[in-house]
Amino acid sequence: MNVGAKLKAWAKRIKRDGVTLWFAGKHPLTPWFAKALGLFVVAYALSPIDLIPDFIPVLGYLDDVILLPVLIWLTVKLLPPEVLAECRIKADEWMQMEGAKPRSRFGAVLIVALWLAAGAALWFWIEPHM
Repeated sequence: MNVGAKLKAWAKRIKRDGVTLWFAGKHPLTPWFAKALGLFVVAYALSPIDLIPDFIPVLGYLDDVILLPVLIWLTVKLLPPEVLAECRIKADEWMQMEGAKPRSRFGAVLIVALWLAAGAALWFWIEPHM
C-alpha cells in the first residue's frame, strides 16, 4: 500500500470517528467526561467555520491535520469498547446513507463566539494604551 492510499484510509477513519463521537454523545453508557470532550470535538469538527481559517498559510490547515485528529483519537480512547463498536456501526450506516458528515450549527456559533471573545479581549487590551 503506498503512502497516498494510507493517508486516504487514515483520513476516512478520522472522518468516521468524528461521526462516531456524534453518536457516542447521545449514548447513555458514554462517561460524562467523554461526552464533554466529545461535544467540543464534534461541535468543532462538524462546524462549517474553522477556528483558524484555511486561507491562512500553513496555520490554516494545522488544526485540520494535527489538532482535530488528536482530539478525536483522545476522545475515542475515553469511550468504553462496547459503546465505541456500536457507535462506529451507526456512523458507517449514516455515512453510507447520507454520503456526508452532519453539520453543527452549535459548532459554528461556538467558533464565531470564540473569535468575538478574542476580538473583544484584544480591544480591551489595546484601548487603555491609546
